Amino acid sequence: MRNSVPLMALLLSATALAAHAQDPLRIGVLLTLSGPPAVLGEHARDGVLLAEKMLDGKIGGREAEIIVVDDEGKPDIAAQKARELVESNGADFVIGPIFSNIMTAIAGPVTAGGAILVSPNAGPSNFAGKDCNPDIFVASYQNDQMPQALATYMNRESIGNVYLLAPNYQAGKDSLNGFKAIYEGDVGGELYVPLGQLDFSAELAQIAAAQPEAVYTFMPGGMGVNLVRQWEQAGLSSIPLMSAFTVDETTLPAEKDAALGMLTASNWAPDLDTPGNAEFVASFTKDYGRIPSLYAMAGYDSLMLIDSAVTAAGTEDREALRAALKAADFQSLRGSFSFSTNNFPVQDFYLTRAIKDEQGFYRTSMVEKVFTAAADPYVGECPAR
Repeated sequence: MRNSVPLMALLLSATALAAHAQDPLRIGVLLTLSGPPAVLGEHARDGVLLAEKMLDGKIGGREAEIIVVDDEGKPDIAAQKARELVESNGADFVIGPIFSNIMTAIAGPVTAGGAILVSPNAGPSNFAGKDCNPDIFVASYQNDQMPQALATYMNRESIGNVYLLAPNYQAGKDSLNGFKAIYEGDVGGELYVPLGQLDFSAELAQIAAAQPEAVYTFMPGGMGVNLVRQWEQAGLSSIPLMSAFTVDETTLPAEKDAALGMLTASNWAPDLDTPGNAEFVASFTKDYGRIPSLYAMAGYDSLMLIDSAVTAAGTEDREALRAALKAADFQSLRGSFSFSTNNFPVQDFYLTRAIKDEQGFYRTSMVEKVFTAAADPYVGECPAR
């Protein structure tokens, strides 16, 4: 009789845990869905929703509730909505954001609130290094890596003088710093513009006067659209404009012929020959009427990563869940994919070219592989854990 109370308590505890395990898994999707950069968030959101569809609405075998929220591109609003997702909506995971300044704002509210943050795009250097966090997993890349692929290509092609152009925020600084860390030629000029700027006439006048051999730019969303259009209008087409996140499936439908032939760096393209990629592109195009971008691919992969981890470990044991996420036991649309000790990817990077395909879609196409199984340059700064 003396053992009946502890036994009953144990049975009740086990029953409560089992009931909790069957609660819907709640996943917040916190992305920029308004303003000029909205198309980036829309692609990432649609990639997540396509993955949910492919999984029949169950993540790790559990019913799932996906809560999509617009961060409006504003750090203060993003932080407030991140807290609401975790504290009010009970989100177990948050997928987001698009922009690195938003990631800085939401990392604390998400992880301190008990959820795990999975980034489908933002990859700021500090989170790869000194501010790495066991509850932050970046499913995309580190911001320096795309520009480093282009710098490697320019070195090989003996391009000896470049101009650099980027928005003045964390990802822009990471992008240009990453390029300069690899590039062996001369940097004739380095121009930062306010995030959201759409008129580049002053910057293009400086570039035209300098006549560099090439320009490297990171200019996402509507900024990239305007830059490419104004580049052509300014008569600068004789100077190669090479980029990351400036000429891709989110911007090419508006840039059209002005971007054809431009070289970009990426970790993915619609015609990448990897398991499941052709089916993903076909399904996305059918459902949404447009070719998916790397943002859509990473949104898809982010949910598939979460599904693999919850399947393997559930959500009750945080250490087991972290280990399952780090194992990355899913088929990435990129092909080879694993995590470094800082929870940033080890993956391949490519040179791609803007084309118009036989179906009339403007998209990127594979040219060549630049890096194989590349880790980011900050992993050594992440404290061991």
